[in-house]
Amino acid sequence: MGMSRSLLVLGLPAMLFGQAASFHEDRLHGRRAFVLENDQMRVSTLPGGGFIGEIRFKSSDPKKSVNPMRIPHYPTIDPFTYDIAKHGDLYGAGIQRRLMSGYMGHFLCFPHFAASSPAEFSQDYEQHGEAIAVEWKLNEAGRHGNDAILRYSADLPMTRYRVERAITLPAGETVAYVEESVENMMPVDRPMQWVQHVTFGPPFLELNKTYADGSVEQAVLREGRGTTRAAASWPQFKDASGNTVDLRVFSGHSNTWVMDRSGPRVWFTLYNEDYPVLIGYILESAPNPWVFDWQENQTVTEKPWDGKVIARAICIGDSTVSGLRNAVERGREMGLPVYSWIEARHRRTQHYVFFLTEIPLGYKGVARLRMENGHILLTERQTGKTIAVKSAREW
Repeated sequence: MGMSRSLLVLGLPAMLFGQAASFHEDRLHGRRAFVLENDQMRVSTLPGGGFIGEIRFKSSDPKKSVNPMRIPHYPTIDPFTYDIAKHGDLYGAGIQRRLMSGYMGHFLCFPHFAASSPAEFSQDYEQHGEAIAVEWKLNEAGRHGNDAILRYSADLPMTRYRVERAITLPAGETVAYVEESVENMMPVDRPMQWVQHVTFGPPFLELNKTYADGSVEQAVLREGRGTTRAAASWPQFKDASGNTVDLRVFSGHSNTWVMDRSGPRVWFTLYNEDYPVLIGYILESAPNPWVFDWQENQTVTEKPWDGKVIARAICIGDSTVSGLRNAVERGREMGLPVYSWIEARHRRTQHYVFFLTEIPLGYKGVARLRMENGHILLTERQTGKTIAVKSAREW
């Protein structure tokens, strides 16, 4: 995804562009936001931690214009401004303090997934890595032809990486194209974890009404509190009591998926049976074999959760193991690696898209997703009907 240096200046109003897509700065729930939009769709991402906090249709119908992404029930701040003396009582003082201070929607877990070690936490290195804890700086933004393009990046001084993300929103589509890179600034090879933590929340997320689909090969279930895992069929399996469990529906119970990597891409979608909106992601299959389907339904009572958080995250990437050292020591699960290597002074890049489409009420879910002839084609479960989403850009 090349970018021209002749992009238009920042902040020009969308009305000057007619039907073209545009970029401008705005506020999202009180925080500075970089906004891409066209006549159908709006995407907002926050320089504070790089969170993608808004992906929604532009519509006068509140059911259609719903933002599927998780927005906390409390006011947030940019995580790099967190100060324990000022903010400890609001967001907590534990390992998740910076994450919870700024948590919105989709964020990048890098260079590790989930918990840091006690020794790392003692050095102020926390949950889900450094990428969410720093400021992402604007590199380029504006129009390139009829596309709106944003390129922003962050330097990670503690772990000595650089991360960069470019988002392109074309005119006339409800698909955003992402190019994301990580660069090892050290003169040594080293292990890493690279996971997209795509988090959905109310009102779009609702118990027993919000369903996920995906290119899943099998589910992987933990047995008790140990590390032993058992494979289960997707999306339904029989539990120990003989009851049928549907892993598609939001129930508040987390599970793990192994993705089907037989093709070049993997995907997942999410919809609520009471809303005419489906959101989906399509990613390269090789670097994204794992999904941790994290679900929370008002069980955590510590600050700032307060027993109020309703959230479901499709955490897709190279690992579902908490902590980089744990991943390295474990090595593989189900025959698959649970971490990656990056070479000295090396840059790695992957591409993915996220999209919206309108669906009828009573939609049965996505049985199959494929990309053909400039469209994303979604085949409905049970009915076999197809929805076509325009996606003309090569990636």
